[in-house]
Amino acid sequence: MPPNKHAVGMDGQNAAEVFLCERGYRILERNYRIKTGEIDLIARDGTYTVFIEVKSRNGLRYGHPREAVNALKQSRIIRTAQHYIMRKNLTDRDVRFDVIEVLNTQGSVHIEHIVNAF
Repeated sequence: MPPNKHAVGMDGQNAAEVFLCERGYRILERNYRIKTGEIDLIARDGTYTVFIEVKSRNGLRYGHPREAVNALKQSRIIRTAQHYIMRKNLTDRDVRFDVIEVLNTQGSVHIEHIVNAF
Protein backbone atom coordinates (compact mmCIF):
# COMPACT_ATOMS: atom_id res chain seq x y z
CA MET A 1 0.00 0.00 0.00
CA PRO A 2 1.53 3.35 -1.02
CA PRO A 3 2.12 5.94 1.70
CA ASN A 4 -0.46 8.68 2.04
CA LYS A 5 0.25 12.30 1.08
CA HIS A 6 0.60 13.40 4.70
CA ALA A 7 3.22 10.73 5.43
CA VAL A 8 5.16 11.62 2.27
CA GLY A 9 5.04 15.28 3.25
CA MET A 10 6.19 14.66 6.82
CA ASP A 11 9.03 12.40 5.67
CA GLY A 12 10.09 15.06 3.20
CA GLN A 13 9.96 17.78 5.81
CA ASN A 14 12.05 15.68 8.20
CA ALA A 15 14.63 15.03 5.45
CA ALA A 16 14.71 18.75 4.61
CA GLU A 17 15.27 19.68 8.24
CA VAL A 18 18.21 17.27 8.55
CA PHE A 19 19.58 18.56 5.24
CA LEU A 20 19.46 22.17 6.47
CA CYS A 21 20.93 21.41 9.90
CA GLU A 22 23.85 19.59 8.27
CA ARG A 23 24.55 22.81 6.37
CA GLY A 24 24.55 25.01 9.44
CA TYR A 25 20.99 26.33 9.39
CA ARG A 26 19.24 26.74 12.71
CA ILE A 27 15.56 25.77 12.66
CA LEU A 28 13.41 28.42 14.36
CA GLU A 29 9.90 27.13 13.62
CA ARG A 30 8.24 24.11 12.09
CA ASN A 31 4.77 24.27 10.52
CA TYR A 32 4.13 27.90 11.44
CA ARG A 33 0.39 28.40 10.89
CA ILE A 34 -1.97 31.30 10.87
CA LYS A 35 -5.53 31.50 9.57
CA THR A 36 -4.47 32.35 6.01
CA GLY A 37 -1.43 30.13 5.51
CA GLU A 38 1.41 27.95 6.68
CA ILE A 39 5.18 27.91 6.34
CA ASP A 40 6.82 24.49 6.58
CA LEU A 41 10.14 25.61 8.06
CA ILE A 42 11.56 28.89 9.26
CA ALA A 43 15.32 28.89 9.75
CA ARG A 44 18.28 31.14 10.38
CA ASP A 45 21.09 31.12 7.79
CA GLY A 46 23.73 33.64 8.84
CA THR A 47 21.98 37.01 8.83
CA TYR A 48 18.94 35.69 6.96
CA THR A 49 15.63 34.52 8.31
CA VAL A 50 14.64 31.94 5.71
CA PHE A 51 11.05 30.91 5.01
CA ILE A 52 11.12 27.45 3.45
CA GLU A 53 8.45 25.59 1.53
CA VAL A 54 9.12 21.84 1.38
CA LYS A 55 7.55 19.86 -1.47
CA SER A 56 7.84 16.09 -1.59
CA ARG A 57 6.82 13.43 -4.08
CA ASN A 58 7.39 9.75 -4.71
CA GLY A 59 8.14 10.13 -8.41
CA LEU A 60 7.71 12.54 -11.28
CA ARG A 61 4.30 11.41 -12.52
CA TYR A 62 2.88 14.85 -11.69
CA GLY A 63 6.07 16.82 -12.42
CA HIS A 64 8.78 18.09 -10.13
CA PRO A 65 7.62 18.93 -6.61
CA ARG A 66 8.89 22.53 -6.93
CA GLU A 67 6.32 23.14 -9.70
CA ALA A 68 3.57 23.04 -7.07
CA VAL A 69 4.87 26.28 -5.53
CA ASN A 70 2.82 28.47 -7.85
CA ALA A 71 2.03 32.19 -7.60
CA LEU A 72 -0.95 31.61 -5.27
CA LYS A 73 1.11 29.45 -2.93
CA GLN A 74 3.92 32.01 -2.98
CA SER A 75 1.57 34.86 -2.06
CA ARG A 76 0.19 32.85 0.90
CA ILE A 77 3.72 32.12 2.11
CA ILE A 78 4.68 35.79 1.79
CA ARG A 79 1.60 36.91 3.76
CA THR A 80 2.31 34.35 6.46
CA ALA A 81 5.96 35.44 6.59
CA GLN A 82 4.89 39.08 6.99
CA HIS A 83 2.78 38.04 9.98
CA TYR A 84 5.73 36.15 11.49
CA ILE A 85 8.09 39.11 10.92
CA MET A 86 5.73 41.52 12.64
CA ARG A 87 4.95 39.12 15.49
CA LYS A 88 8.64 38.47 16.18
CA ASN A 89 9.69 42.11 15.54
CA LEU A 90 12.13 41.12 12.78
CA THR A 91 11.52 44.11 10.51
CA ASP A 92 15.23 44.97 10.49
CA ARG A 93 16.35 41.46 9.41
CA ASP A 94 17.20 40.11 5.97
CA VAL A 95 14.67 37.55 4.74
CA ARG A 96 14.67 34.99 1.98
CA PHE A 97 12.21 32.50 0.51
CA ASP A 98 13.57 29.06 -0.39
CA VAL A 99 12.01 25.88 -1.73
CA ILE A 100 13.27 22.42 -0.89
CA GLU A 101 12.26 19.66 -3.25
CA VAL A 102 12.38 16.11 -1.89
CA LEU A 103 12.05 13.41 -4.51
CA ASN A 104 11.87 9.78 -3.40
CA THR A 105 12.17 7.37 -6.30
CA GLN A 106 12.79 3.66 -5.93
CA GLY A 107 14.08 4.09 -2.37
CA SER A 108 16.54 6.83 -3.28
CA VAL A 109 15.97 10.31 -1.83
CA HIS A 110 17.15 13.33 -3.80
CA ILE A 111 17.01 16.79 -2.22
CA GLU A 112 17.23 19.98 -4.25
CA HIS A 113 17.52 23.26 -2.33
CA ILE A 114 16.40 26.25 -4.36
CA VAL A 115 17.80 29.31 -2.59
CA ASN A 116 15.95 32.60 -3.07
CA ALA A 117 13.27 30.77 -5.06
CA PHE A 118 10.86 33.73 -5.13
